[in-house]
Amino acid sequence: MSAKFELTAEPRSAKGTGASRRLRRSGKVPAILYGAGKQPTMVALDHNLMARHLANEKFHTSILTVTVGGETDQAILRNFHMHPYKPVVMHVDLQRISATEKIHMKVPIHFVGADVAPGVKIDGGVVTHLMNEIDITCLPKDLPEFLTVDMSALHINESVHLKDIKLPEGVAITSLAHGGDNLAVAAISIIRVVEEAPVVVAPVEGEAVAAAPVEGEAKPGEAKAGEAKPGEAKKAEAKPGEAKKGEAPKAEAKKPEAKKPEGKKEGKKEGK
Repeated sequence: MSAKFELTAEPRSAKGTGASRRLRRSGKVPAILYGAGKQPTMVALDHNLMARHLANEKFHTSILTVTVGGETDQAILRNFHMHPYKPVVMHVDLQRISATEKIHMKVPIHFVGADVAPGVKIDGGVVTHLMNEIDITCLPKDLPEFLTVDMSALHINESVHLKDIKLPEGVAITSLAHGGDNLAVAAISIIRVVEEAPVVVAPVEGEAVAAAPVEGEAKPGEAKAGEAKPGEAKKAEAKPGEAKKGEAPKAEAKKPEAKKPEGKKEGKKEGK
């Protein structure tokens, strides 16, 4: 049987976005109570209390006792809206219920026995949850808080389906009751790692020709044939006064001898 929750709501008459914004600033949550053949009633709930209730899993699948202005109704949480990025409850929808009319609700699934399943413990498989909640149909008094799925007997590559779930008395799975498929709820399988072969990119026509060096041309960093490598050109030059390699040493030019000054012509021969 579901847990019991009681809510005290205040009737409200103001409508519109502005009125709802003012209501939230005062610490209240705008809500609506409808169903069971009665007129919809706009109410306001305490924000902090509602936030704590919404954090409790049992609250979502429980029969709620809602009191508005001295009048009490049984209801369920049909929907709620949260702020996109703030922990603020924006709106709540409550649906009145009748004890004699069946209701359908989504209830959470609790998985048990996966750690001792042969497919996990022996074969090293991995558990995959394909569903987290199931829509059921039942009377309000039979509404369960959750459904239990036992996986302790599953082997590798086996799965649990909707028809395999043990349901409490008076509870039916809505989709199966309407002729739906027997879908898988959870499975145990092996994760296979596929190694992809390295992709070899074929050179585009024209690039390969440009990449290959032309015959006679030097590769980058190498001198062309017949040319000296950078840094060796200076070595090939002979130092002043030295002959280049392979050349005979040149004879040193003789300095021209200085001509002796001619003496004065001998005087006239002595007279006879």
